[in-house]
Amino acid sequence: MARLSKYLEIGSSPHVTDGTSTDVIMLNVFLALLPVTAFAIYAFGSGAALVIMVATVSCVLTEHWLCRWTGKPSTIGDWSVAITGLLYGLILPPDLPLWMVFVGGVFGVAVAKFLFGGLGMNAFNAALVGRAFLQAAFPQPMTHWQMPFAEGRFEHIPTSVLAMPFWEPTYDAVTTATPLALMKFEGQFAAGRELMAGLTSGSVGETCGVLILLGGIYLVARKMMNWRIPASIFLTVAAMTWAFQLYDPVTYPGPVFMLFSGGLMLGAVFMATDMVASPITNAGCWLYGMLIGLLVVVIRFWGGMPEGVMYAILLANAVSPHIDRLIQPRVFGTGRGSR
Repeated sequence: MARLSKYLEIGSSPHVTDGTSTDVIMLNVFLALLPVTAFAIYAFGSGAALVIMVATVSCVLTEHWLCRWTGKPSTIGDWSVAITGLLYGLILPPDLPLWMVFVGGVFGVAVAKFLFGGLGMNAFNAALVGRAFLQAAFPQPMTHWQMPFAEGRFEHIPTSVLAMPFWEPTYDAVTTATPLALMKFEGQFAAGRELMAGLTSGSVGETCGVLILLGGIYLVARKMMNWRIPASIFLTVAAMTWAFQLYDPVTYPGPVFMLFSGGLMLGAVFMATDMVASPITNAGCWLYGMLIGLLVVVIRFWGGMPEGVMYAILLANAVSPHIDRLIQPRVFGTGRGSR
């Protein structure tokens, strides 16, 4: 017969747990990104594989070294920084010089994550901060794109990838425009089927929207992602685009083009849903996603750059704490005017 405890154990909620820890959630997010990563390497070849590898290694090494330098236990075993590195590599051009990739990874983890207190304290998505830094520091290499499925993409490494630090990179192929650049500057709209299948140019892992959606569905089914954030982003972008297309179908593309072009799918599913940088209430998540969708459409249609997902998410990250303060659930047993 089991002995009864002499003590009454009192603890704060929650009192029921399902065993899901941070490292388990992060591991599942990492697994959800593997099909997207595999397709990216298949589409762009050895250059993309090196970019993804260096991006991941730079983020992991930076966090490990900073933890050791400050006398803290290393946190690389929880998979969070591995996801940061993988996402960071997936949003870079496939022929970006590796030294730039490394510098951006160090900046993203050191500034956007570690300076804010480390795991669970970052106000901004570290992968996007690393890319934003590269966009500001090296605008020309960050806007050089190559077509997927090029011949010989596995037989040789692109010359630009192996460029020496601070040297002008030499490109083996002529640059090509992304679907968003063609839309913005030439008024051409890519077919929705090509966008969904990943047959267009762009960042390493932003091209195949179907695989990204499948990864998001997997995480939602495992209850490891708040589906309201990507859903509100998609609904806002689709509704606004549909309205503008009705007004002027020659100038504005349809919802399918806007949803599957650029980094919207990857950003909405795997970056805007960052548990630390997004709101904690369901109502706040809807408002947060609507803000991102609004900013994406505004920047894409009227901004100076073709793409706006990165800036939209970073701006929404900054607003996220204010959304949490604005939309607070009422404490049980109190009136609406009570504090």
